[in-house]
Amino acid sequence: MNEIDTSESSARKSKYSGSPTPFAFFVIIFLIFVSLAIFAFPNVSSAIFAVVAFVSLAFLPGCVAINKEWEEAIVLRFGKFQRLVGPGFFFKWPFAETFLKQDKRIITLDVSRQEVMTRDNISVSVDAVVFMKVVSTKDSLVNIQNVWNSVMKYAQTTLRDVIGDVELDELLARRDEIANRIAEIVDRETKDWGVDITSVNLQNVELPEDMKRVIARQAEAEREKRAVIIKSEGELTAAENLEKAVKQMSNRALYLRTLSSLEDISYDQSNTIVFAIPMDMVKGEIVGLSAFAGANKAAKET
Repeated sequence: MNEIDTSESSARKSKYSGSPTPFAFFVIIFLIFVSLAIFAFPNVSSAIFAVVAFVSLAFLPGCVAINKEWEEAIVLRFGKFQRLVGPGFFFKWPFAETFLKQDKRIITLDVSRQEVMTRDNISVSVDAVVFMKVVSTKDSLVNIQNVWNSVMKYAQTTLRDVIGDVELDELLARRDEIANRIAEIVDRETKDWGVDITSVNLQNVELPEDMKRVIARQAEAEREKRAVIIKSEGELTAAENLEKAVKQMSNRALYLRTLSSLEDISYDQSNTIVFAIPMDMVKGEIVGLSAFAGANKAAKET
């Protein structure tokens, strides 16, 4: 395994290291003709040697190019791919070789707002952001003319296709899953372009105004439904607890509780309160009062 890693690293270094042959060639030509011009002075040939020396010196800047840390470049010799060069200095033959640079950093592409019709025939406006990175400089420059614009156009088309295949509720509830599906499709179709789609994020989903009102009414009705359910569950729990309390309390305890409640209410004289008392609580008092009233009536008659 270590041998394979070492061979891969050495291959990458050899791939990146441009040979300094072009630069050394023109330096040697310059030194040779400068020496000939000095030794041939003051003959006419010395002037020719000097001109050739300075012409060769003028070619030296064209032999050297620089890539930034986040850049890679491909070198083309007479229009044909020759090699890949990485960050730092690299050498090339002037006029015979040209180079094209590529940014290796993660690039953010803004997908413009798209008017899309969902599967349930609702028009929505959606925009997105695509995060991508070049993983093959040669493929991104040779296989496609403008990789950034091409990826953005393909992302727009995929966005319309994927959203057009889902319903509005699914779009609003599963935005991350839909964005991941778009990223997978774009990444699979653009693999030959030398790019890797890091992620796709749906930014804004704009609905028509009438649909916003419908959704607002639906949400309000849902909240009212939950409120009624919670209230009924609370009343049911309270009724169950009261039933348990009544079963545990005797008639006298319940009567004392009633009197205590009356005492608490009697502090406020401005209220008129009707208090219902079960008949079985005052059954003994009623029987006693009935007997007393019957005795009084009998006494009066006699």
